[in-house]
Amino acid sequence: MKNIKKNLKYLLNFLFIAVIFWLTFRLLFSGQEFSEILSDLHMADVRWLGAGLVLAFMFVAGESAIIHYMLRILGQKTYFLRCLKYSFIGFFFSYITPSSSGGQPAQMYYMKKDGIKIGFSTLIMLLITIAYKAVLVLLGLGFLIFNYGFVKDNVGRLGWLLILGFILNILFIAALAFIFFKPLWARKAGIKIVNLLTGWRIVKPKNNEKYVSKIMRICDTYIMGSEYIKENIHTIVNIFLITIVQRLSLIAVTWVVYKAYGLSGHSLLEILALQTMINVAVDMLPLPGAAGVTEGSFMVMFGNIFGDDLVKPALLLSRGISFYAVLIAGAIVTLAAHIIVLRNDKKFADANGSNEENNKVINEKE
Repeated sequence: MKNIKKNLKYLLNFLFIAVIFWLTFRLLFSGQEFSEILSDLHMADVRWLGAGLVLAFMFVAGESAIIHYMLRILGQKTYFLRCLKYSFIGFFFSYITPSSSGGQPAQMYYMKKDGIKIGFSTLIMLLITIAYKAVLVLLGLGFLIFNYGFVKDNVGRLGWLLILGFILNILFIAALAFIFFKPLWARKAGIKIVNLLTGWRIVKPKNNEKYVSKIMRICDTYIMGSEYIKENIHTIVNIFLITIVQRLSLIAVTWVVYKAYGLSGHSLLEILALQTMINVAVDMLPLPGAAGVTEGSFMVMFGNIFGDDLVKPALLLSRGISFYAVLIAGAIVTLAAHIIVLRNDKKFADANGSNEENNKVINEKE
């Protein structure tokens, strides 16, 4: 029953993204013939769009490189293609769950199915989370500082959303740092908060123990991560460098679309700055794939960059390459991986059943 509810939730989130995409498409191109839309899209240079797909793949492969790198250090031999599978699965579930909450649990599940110890996968996911969030905020602050005037001119009425994004991301990193450096304090504080919420009937009494256990497990994980980082600074630096390249690969897709339309007048850094602001603004929003908000933010921030005629097709191409292409590829990889897992589980069950039957026959003969 629990798995059915979880799968239903994933399906509803996936449908939510599909509906948002359809509504966005219809709102953007209301009054236009489909042939006109295709004509606008065909104006883009296919070679540049191909480069965009390569960048999107590099984004996924960047996380795969970190997973592969960490598994080797931890003495777990595995192929890079298998790590690529984990990344596609992770991004698929991240894109269809609020605040990307479903990605890492799914990755850890499939790692476990491949014989990777849960302690290793937990540590790797923890380090990836820290680097992924920290790099986004650092890139955001860097681009904002060095392109402040340009960003201010193009953010427009979404300035409040950008400020909220920075605040939420910084608070999240501060919470990570607190748990990381003071895990015992964090554990006590977390348990007190859960007990307080239980007393106020916000948390049901029957769920109190579950939440307390989860807090203790998270803090234990961060203790392990804290000890690892202190002893392996060189490894952490490498993870951060790979994450910077990974983040920039996806952010650069918008610049590729800009060049695909033969536009000029704005530098690579300016395009990267605006796209980073969008990522910061929507990253912590509790919406699957930040669907709807991302598209709206793009229309506002890049309206002057692409112009009224091209901003709509540019949005479809940029979002199509950086989000929907990864989502679709992730769905295909996830489906294939799940079929393989089901087959392996069936073989294992059949083998155990055969062994039990043999043992039963032997016992009867004796």
